[in-house]
Amino acid sequence: MSNIEHGLKVLRNNVKHAPTSAGVYRMISKTGEVLYVGKAKNIKKRIVWYTKFEKLPTRLKRMVALVDKMEFIIAQNEAAALLIENELIKRFSPKFNILLKDDKSFPYLTIDEKEDFPALKKYRGKKEKNVRYFGPFADAGAVNQVMDMVQKVFLLRSCKDSVFNGRTRPCLLYQIKRCSAPCVRKISRAAYHQSVQNMIAFLSGKDVRLKEELSQKMLEASNNLRFEEALVLREKIKALSTVQGGGNVSYGALKSVDVVALYRENNLASIEVFVYRNGQNYGNAVYFPKQVDDASDDEILEAFISEFYASRAAPKEIYVSEPLINAPFLQNALQTKILTFKRGEKAELVEAAKKNAKAALERKMSESANIAQNLSKMAEVFGLSRLPQRIEIYDNSHNQGSYAIGAMVVATPSGFDKKAYRTFNIKQTENTNDDFAMMKEVLRRRFAHLSDENKPDVVLLDGGQGQLNAVLEALKDIDLSGISIIAMSKGIERNAGKEFYHQRGKESFELPYRSGLAFYLQTLRDEAHRFAIGTHRKKRAKSIYKSGLDDVEGIGAKRKKNLLMFFGSVDEIKAASIENLQKAEGISKKTAEKVYKYFHK
Repeated sequence: MSNIEHGLKVLRNNVKHAPTSAGVYRMISKTGEVLYVGKAKNIKKRIVWYTKFEKLPTRLKRMVALVDKMEFIIAQNEAAALLIENELIKRFSPKFNILLKDDKSFPYLTIDEKEDFPALKKYRGKKEKNVRYFGPFADAGAVNQVMDMVQKVFLLRSCKDSVFNGRTRPCLLYQIKRCSAPCVRKISRAAYHQSVQNMIAFLSGKDVRLKEELSQKMLEASNNLRFEEALVLREKIKALSTVQGGGNVSYGALKSVDVVALYRENNLASIEVFVYRNGQNYGNAVYFPKQVDDASDDEILEAFISEFYASRAAPKEIYVSEPLINAPFLQNALQTKILTFKRGEKAELVEAAKKNAKAALERKMSESANIAQNLSKMAEVFGLSRLPQRIEIYDNSHNQGSYAIGAMVVATPSGFDKKAYRTFNIKQTENTNDDFAMMKEVLRRRFAHLSDENKPDVVLLDGGQGQLNAVLEALKDIDLSGISIIAMSKGIERNAGKEFYHQRGKESFELPYRSGLAFYLQTLRDEAHRFAIGTHRKKRAKSIYKSGLDDVEGIGAKRKKNLLMFFGSVDEIKAASIENLQKAEGISKKTAEKVYKYFHK
C-alpha cells in the first residue's frame, strides 16, 4: 500500500468516528509529529473534504501521504474552536499550517478617570477594568503620533505618578505648552477633568464641534491682536486634523474597521493591516505568513485572520481583499462582519492596503536576496560547512560593573528573529568589570540549554582574540561540532569597516573595506550592541525608581505611597519614630514597628 493510499484510508476510517459538531482536528504522522491543526463547524464534513484527493492542492496532498492518525477536540462553539486551534498551532508549529510568526499585541492609549489628575499613557497587554482605552494602534509610531498631537491640544500630563507627586515646579512640557502642569496646580482639578472629558469625546469620535470652537477662538484672538494665542490655537487645529486622518472624509464612516489585504509573489505572501477607529487612521502593519507555498489566497487570508484575531479583539467590520469561503464560521467566532468590495471608496481603501502589501513584499524580497548573498559569502570566507541558518551574536553591557547584563540576538536568512533574543543578568561573575568572565558566564548558561532546535551555526562575539579564548575555555566540555565561533574586534584605527576577525586555529584577518559582508557583520554586531545597551538602561532605570521601602514586609504599593506622600522621602521615613510613622494614613502600630525595625536593624 502506498503512502497516499494509507493516508486516505486513515482519513476515511476517521470520517466514521468524527464528530459532527464544531471543534478542532489534528493530523498526526507515524512519528507522532503534528502535521496540521484545523478547525471546522462540522468536523466530519471537513474530514470528508480531505478524502477528495485530486481536488487538494499539492501541499495538502503531501500532508495526506504522511497522515497516520487523527485526534479531535469538540468545542462549545466557533469562538472556542478558534482559540483552541490557535493554542495548538502555537504549541506544535505544524509544518503544513500557514503560520503567523509575529503575534505582538497592539498598543493602546489609556487614561484612568478615577485619578485626581489622570495621566495619558501608552499601554500594551491585557485590558483592565475601569480604565478607558483608545485604539488599538497598528504600531508604536502611530500611538506616539496620536499621543503627541493629543498632548498639544488637551495639555494632559504623561509623566509617571512618582515624578508627578515629587514635582515642586513645572517641567519643560509646561514651558513648551504640552502640559497644563497639574503637578503644581497650575490648573484646577475641575478644569483638568474637563480637558480629560474633551479628549475622551474627541478620540471616541463624538465631539465634532471642537475644531469649529478652536477656529472661532483663533479668529477672535487674531482680531484682538493676541497673535501668540492665535498661533497656539492654530497649532492645535493642525494637530486635530492630523489625528483625524488629514481631513480624509472617507475615514469618517469607519467607526471600527480593519482593512486586511493580501499580496503574493514567488510563493511568498505579505498581508497589510490598516486600523481605523472612530473615523481616524490608527496606522498600519505588515505581516509575512510562513509556509504559504501553493495555498490559495482564500486559505492564506483565513489562516491569517484566525491566528491574528485569536489574541486580539476583532473590530466590528473586517474588509478583506479576497472573498473567504469560511467567512460565516469566522464571523460567528469573532462576532464581526467580513466584507469584500468591488467598487467605491471602501474598495479603494482595500486596494491601497494591497499596494502597501506589494511594496512591503518587494522590499523584503530585496533584503532577503542581499542576506542570502552575504550568508553565502560568509560560509566561503569563514569556512563554514553550510549556509548558516542561525547566527547568535553576543555582547555585554554594564556601568562600571553595575547593572551588568549579557545579550544575545539571533539572525536568520529571513532577518533578525526578535522572539529568540535573550538577556542574561550576570549572577555568577564576581568582578563585573571583567568582560571576559561575563562572556564566559553568558555562553555557559546559554549552551547549558543547547538542543537540536536551537543549535546555532555561528556564534559571533563582540570582542577580540581574548574574548574568543575565554569562550572556548568556557565551552571546552561542550560538543561544538557544526558550530563556528567567531570574534569580531575593532582594528587599530577603530573604524567601522576595518574590523579584525578571529577564529580558532586561524590567523586574524580583515575583510575588504566597505564590502557587503563587512557591512552585514557590522549590522549584526550593532544590533547586539543596541539590544544590550537598551536592556542595560532599562535595568538601571528600574533600579532608580526602586524605593527603599520595596523590601519591607507588609508594605504594598498603597502604604508605600501614603508614607512617601506624608514624609516626602525615604530618608525622612528612616529618621521617623514609630509614633510619627503611625501618623501616615493606613499605617498601624504593627506596620510602623516593621518599618522602623527594617531601617534600624
